[in-house]
Order: sequence, then structure tokens, then C-alpha cells
Amino acid sequence: MSDADAAKAYVLEDQIGFRLRLANQRHLEIFAATIPDVTPTQFATLVKLKELGVLSQNHLGRLVAMDAATTNGVVTRLRNKGLVRTQASTNDLRRLEVSLTPEGEAFITEKMAAAHDVSALTMKGLTAREREQILALLAKMAV
Repeated sequence: MSDADAAKAYVLEDQIGFRLRLANQRHLEIFAATIPDVTPTQFATLVKLKELGVLSQNHLGRLVAMDAATTNGVVTRLRNKGLVRTQASTNDLRRLEVSLTPEGEAFITEKMAAAHDVSALTMKGLTAREREQILALLAKMAV
């Protein structure tokens, strides 16, 4: 295929990146309207802390798919909101440990039903089978 033919054949609206961005924008709008107190990344951080307990900041970032700088910013903002606390590890003073505060624990417990609603609204219009398929395909793409 020549460059000219490729350019003619390229339709933006048919590209995976464009469609993923549109779907993500829709999801972010739904999330912000449903859980306005935190960002999706902050919420994911709180979920992991609730699930696993005290984590090093570095490990927490890897679990939530964030680089070190982003993780630091997210943890700082959550600490400023009173939802997490940080402290130096007793085993390794170079390591910062992150945990939920009682307020953070209450917040994430209270918002879990809303988080399920966000997922349901994001995939509204899809059949149960289509929801399973899209999640499986996205997981396959993310490796």
C-alpha cells in the first residue's frame, strides 16, 4: 500500500486509540459525577490499600500502574485530604509506607457501591456477554 493509499484509508474514527479515548472520556465524566471527591487514580489507590493494608509507596504505585512521580503526587493529595497516612518503614528508612486513616477506610467503604454504579453506567448498553468480552480484550491488550 502506498503512502497516499494509506493516508486515504486512515479514518480517525475507526482507530483503536481514538475509540479508547472517547470511551475513557465518557467513563471519567461518569466517575466525576458519581464520586466527585477523588480522581479515579486516587480511588484505585484507596481500593488497593483497603484490599492489602499497609504498602510501600513504591509497591502501591506499581499495583495501581503509576510511575513514582505520579504515585507521590496521588499519595500527597490523599494525605492532604486526610484519607491516608505515611510513615517511614521501621525495616528500611528509605521506604515510605502508606496506609488508610480511619476516615479513608470509612470513605472507601462508603463509596464502593457508587464505584459499581460507575462501571455499570460506563458499560450501559452492553450485554452481559459484551461486558465480559470487553474486559477480557482490554486485559489482553494491556500486557
